[in-house]
Amino acid sequence: MVQPAPTSPAPAPRPGAVYFLGRAVLRPLFWLLYRPRIVGRQHVPAHGPVLLASNHLSSLDTVIIPTAANRPVQFLIKSSYFTGPGVLGRVKRWFFRSIGGVPVYRATGRDARAALDAGSSILRAGSVFAVFPEGTRSRDGKLHEGHGGAAWMARDTRATIVPVGLIGTGTARPFSHLRPGRARVEVRFGEPLDLSDLEGVPDGKARREITERTMVAIAGLSGQERSGSVNASSRD
Repeated sequence: MVQPAPTSPAPAPRPGAVYFLGRAVLRPLFWLLYRPRIVGRQHVPAHGPVLLASNHLSSLDTVIIPTAANRPVQFLIKSSYFTGPGVLGRVKRWFFRSIGGVPVYRATGRDARAALDAGSSILRAGSVFAVFPEGTRSRDGKLHEGHGGAAWMARDTRATIVPVGLIGTGTARPFSHLRPGRARVEVRFGEPLDLSDLEGVPDGKARREITERTMVAIAGLSGQERSGSVNASSRD
């Protein structure tokens, strides 16, 4: 049975000590394991709400973006990690709450709106929130069409959208960068999107335009071919 999402968003979660300790450990560890090349970190504003919009190739993405960014980054996390029974369930809830995770309920309507509201609350608090506009990871390597949630949050909170292009995370393995001819993982932060010309544009039209501009920017950074369709090939 799928547990329903809360009827009203909780106060914006904030990363705790576990997040900062984990990042301090993971940064040198990821450098050793993957030797990621990080480009454009300076494009992430030092202050104010920032929405990082990235392509999605692997479960590694949710870890490598926070380790590469110059500010704490929060993500949506599957709700099942917050609802497990027993001691292990309690440990998972504690951990994901400690890193500022936001549970996302795989549904539409009220549950989907609750996830967007939770993301907006983080942005209104002046923090950095990361999303994958495709919704799920791409198994064919192509960049699929973006959903409108990122644009809705940006429009709702006036957050700065910074596109992110991930390269090689879908095929990366520990120490694979040491193999001759094997490309390194790259995290490319693009320039913030200029949306000033959309002031006064009706919300629906503006959100569609923001979504398209975001996906164009991500494609330019990641080098992926755009599929022209919504991604329905993955459930995670």
